[in-house]
This record gives sequence, C-alpha cells and structure tokens, in this order.
Amino acid sequence: MQEGSLPRALPSINSLRQAQCRQDRSENSVWKRKMRCPVSIILASASPRRKQLLAEAGYKFRVVPPEIDESAFPATARSAVTSEGAGACECAKRLALAKAKDVAGEFPDCLVIGADTVVDFQGEIIGKAANEKEAEVIVRKLFSGPHKVITGVAIVRMADGVEIVESETTTIYPNVLTDKQIAEHIKGGTWRDKAGAYAIKEGGDAFIEQIEGSLTNVMGLPMELLGRMMGRFGR
Repeated sequence: MQEGSLPRALPSINSLRQAQCRQDRSENSVWKRKMRCPVSIILASASPRRKQLLAEAGYKFRVVPPEIDESAFPATARSAVTSEGAGACECAKRLALAKAKDVAGEFPDCLVIGADTVVDFQGEIIGKAANEKEAEVIVRKLFSGPHKVITGVAIVRMADGVEIVESETTTIYPNVLTDKQIAEHIKGGTWRDKAGAYAIKEGGDAFIEQIEGSLTNVMGLPMELLGRMMGRFGR
C-alpha cells in the first residue's frame, strides 16, 4: 500500500447477507420455472419419515416444508376432546390440506402432497407433546389401551383446481410399558415432533402388541392410500 493511501473498505456483514439473499431468490426463481410442469411432485413436509417412505416407494419429488402456524389448529397441536368419532379425521385432513395449499400457492403447476397425523384415544385427539411432562402423560395414556392413529393426506395442484383430501386409520393395541421403559423413552427424546409422543419403529415389539391397518400410516404417511390417490394422475 502506498504511503498516504486509504485502505479499501471491506464489505459489511449486511451487504454480504443481502447479496446472498439476492442470489438465493434468483436460484429459487430459476428452480420454480423449471418445476412448472404437471409431472412435478412436492412433499409439503419436513418429516424425515415421510420423505423416506416417499423415496422408498420410487417417487421423484422435492421437499418444501410449509410455513403455517399449527397453533391455529389447537386440536392437532395439543390435546382436545371431540364428541364425534370423525373429529380426529377431520382435524388431520384439515391440517394436511392447509400444509399442501400453503406450498401449492408458490408452485401452482406441481402436485403438492400434504399430510398430518393425530392419535385418537377414546374420542380425545392427541397431537405432539410440547415438553417432557406432557410426553409422559400422553405415553402413559396411550399405552393403557387401544388407540387409533389417523393420517390426513391432501394432494393439491392450484393450476387446474385439483384438491383431494382423504384419511387413513390404523388401530394400535399396545403392550403395557413399565415405569422404567416410559422413563427411558422420555429421556431418549425420540418422542419429540411425533403425534402420540412415540414412533412405531423406536420401541418395536416392546411398544406394540398388534396393529390393525396400515403400518406406514402409523409411520406418518399411508402409502397404500397415497398410491390410490396418485393413481388418479397415472402415477
């Protein structure tokens, strides 16, 4: 540097962030243009289990998590009691559709799949536990008797007004868990972000005595139902 010359100003953090945002928006716009064709599929879910199930079934898709406030659907965000047997199905279908439509608004030419899973225990709709204390209450309740796992599935394509919503129900007959098993399950943290505060693969035979219905439904995405729904589009 020559004597008397001023050092060149380094770019500010804000300017670097703004440049990155402009690049991200540009790349996203290019991707959106490429995706505007009727054969494109989007999974509107951040669930790794749903992503795995869809991939194992041979679907080619992109994951775009929805940005909706699930607290606006209190029956699926916490626990709620319904006087109607169809209440849990309607709650799951309503939130599945909301997730699909949230993403479909950005990608109108794509088939967007949304899903939501809840548990029905003797008319009480149980969603995800908010903390360890609530998770323990839910687990003790569910593993005291049979309960139903219900997943709502929605397929939306805005461009031609496609909007299909259905649900699948599986009945679970659980094993009675010991206090030690429950404590280990809660401590392990695998209950987080799961309807009913457990996933069927975690406990194996220790959790479940018998299942009536779709196994993949309990895992978060009923592939038999989804296959029938996608069959309407030649998939």
